Amino acid sequence: MEQAIWTMSVLNRFQPQGFKQVNKYLPGVYYVPSHTCEISPWYAIGARGKRLVKTFSSFKPILGTAITSTSTASRLDLEGETIDYIFTDPPFGENIYYADLNYLIEVWHRVTTEPTPEAIIDRFKKKALPEYQRLMQKCFAEYYRVLKPGRWMTVVFSNSRASVWNAIQVALQQAGFVVAEVTALDKILGSYRQVTSATAVKQDLVISAYKPNGGLEQRLGERGGAPESAWDFVQTHLRQLSVSKSKNGVLEFVVERDPRRIYDRMVAWFVRHDVPVPLSTEEFLDGLRTRFPVRDGMVFLPEQVTEYDRKRAQVAQAPQVEMFVADERSAIDWLIDFLRKRPSTYQEIHPEFMTQLGAGWKKHETRPELSALLEDNFLRYDASSDVPSQIHNYLSTNYHDLRNLEKSDPRLKAKGKDRWYTPDPGKAQDLEQKREKTLLKEFEAYRAAPGRRLKEFRLEALRAGFRSAWSAKDFKTIISIAQKVPEEALQEDEKLLFWYDSALTRMEASV
Repeated sequence: MEQAIWTMSVLNRFQPQGFKQVNKYLPGVYYVPSHTCEISPWYAIGARGKRLVKTFSSFKPILGTAITSTSTASRLDLEGETIDYIFTDPPFGENIYYADLNYLIEVWHRVTTEPTPEAIIDRFKKKALPEYQRLMQKCFAEYYRVLKPGRWMTVVFSNSRASVWNAIQVALQQAGFVVAEVTALDKILGSYRQVTSATAVKQDLVISAYKPNGGLEQRLGERGGAPESAWDFVQTHLRQLSVSKSKNGVLEFVVERDPRRIYDRMVAWFVRHDVPVPLSTEEFLDGLRTRFPVRDGMVFLPEQVTEYDRKRAQVAQAPQVEMFVADERSAIDWLIDFLRKRPSTYQEIHPEFMTQLGAGWKKHETRPELSALLEDNFLRYDASSDVPSQIHNYLSTNYHDLRNLEKSDPRLKAKGKDRWYTPDPGKAQDLEQKREKTLLKEFEAYRAAPGRRLKEFRLEALRAGFRSAWSAKDFKTIISIAQKVPEEALQEDEKLLFWYDSALTRMEASV
């Protein structure tokens, strides 16, 4: 019935080729055509009116089975920890201006939406991405309050802009949720914007997030920033993740089981609770390898790995990790993957590496030199000692004349000379500390740099600096440096945005 109001308004376009002149308005926008078509309520509703009467004449409501309300999601009239599951389909940035488009219907009811708290991006109403993120965070915080501990929320999201996607993820983490899975939802029949817009994404993303059980938070309060708290979080988090995923009979890589993604979730959890992060990246990754079984680059609980091994035995190929080199961190990850499979010389690595540095590179990110990345993150065999196991395994497997040789054999040493390889965990920690010092030194240069904007920078240096400043509770430094970074670069990097938003929250709380 409400939809009929649109078709009876001056927005209804006359189309000579149309069988009926119903619903000829342009969806998603106020557009008055040059040639309108005025139609009567009887013509607009027609046979549908009889169907509506028939449907509702047999409808018998049962009291106490549902609650319906019209209000802002940032202020729910519900008791805390009473809801078992939440499904939410929030506004996607500036895709649709809901309150504005509701106006035509609402004036007939004489009840209009208050647009001020509406969580959208609208330049006319002076709502940019930061305002949108804050409004979404208020809604997610309210969802977190009413959801029972250990229960789940599903968020459907559709937007082609990485910055809006990051804003949603950061808002979720700031509210206290832990993201467990992100999957694509193909609805087959697309929405209006998906069908008509060339830039709209054709599939929605589904974010599965959970509210940690109360026991985890209680134990964090008792232990504080101890390493045991980090492993307690990992145990709880891994238990929530899908053991395996498959599509068309092919086993897929479960991204949330990637060691670095688990580390990011752990860091966000500690920062959200204002507790110091107890482990460095390399300490954490080394601990994961020794405490939990790893299969195909994914981390599992001991009781989960049997199920995964069974699934893995049923397919011919291991799940493949899709690597997109877009910044320094992803370039290092690509090199780790490459050198683990094939310890190589600089001359062998260079052409392969250069093919990865394509159009996907982030606009303001400084392009690193391969030699510097290798020097800071990997080890080079100089043939002065026995051949390292990683190089020995590669050479003896791929070269027939080098099989069954001792690691001290001169022929093996000559072939292995100048090959780069990934360090073992003990040496990796030393390299990480050395690299951290280099990054923090560069961060200090950014702090001292004159001018209001940084045109080019190393994202890794900014991330390291923000992390260090957070540990020192130096929130002003995070905010001041963030203001030097171009807004799109800040909004399109989830880690920077998270530290910046967390620092803003702490500064506001202290005022």
